Amino acid sequence: MRVRDIDWETWRAKDPATLVFVVKDSSILLIRKKRGLGAGKINAPGGRLEPGETPLEAAIRETQEEVCITPLDLSYAGVNLFQFLDGYSIHVHVFKARDFEGEPKETDEAAPLWAPVDRIPYEEMWEDDRLWIPLVLKGVPFSGRYVFDGETMLDHELDFDSMGG
Repeated sequence: MRVRDIDWETWRAKDPATLVFVVKDSSILLIRKKRGLGAGKINAPGGRLEPGETPLEAAIRETQEEVCITPLDLSYAGVNLFQFLDGYSIHVHVFKARDFEGEPKETDEAAPLWAPVDRIPYEEMWEDDRLWIPLVLKGVPFSGRYVFDGETMLDHELDFDSMGG
């Protein structure tokens, strides 16, 4: 299956979700996921929206639950749509936070870790991350569509505003 094989106009994800990248002092807050989709991988705090919740509300709540901090000064960075061959699908709203309150702490869901923005451990992350996380860091809005077979990316399309606007 390829990205072009999917009618993205009518496609609806099983789960709407969020990711929050806290970037401060040339470092980025990441997590090592302990359970759920991508367990064992490095990612950003985030998770599924609850009924009636906006993506922004979910982004804040999930970050609080996973690493015990409240992200501040959030901006919408972009969107990623994932279709897995097993039928699972997820629509991920990506946010960037420029500050936070509290102290990151490990929970039963995630272990927080800081990485320099120029040394993000992509080799321990989802395959697509290296394509769009640099856009988050540069403030370039993006929209990505991906097809995965398990943890293997089969195809992708990534649209972004190369002017950074």
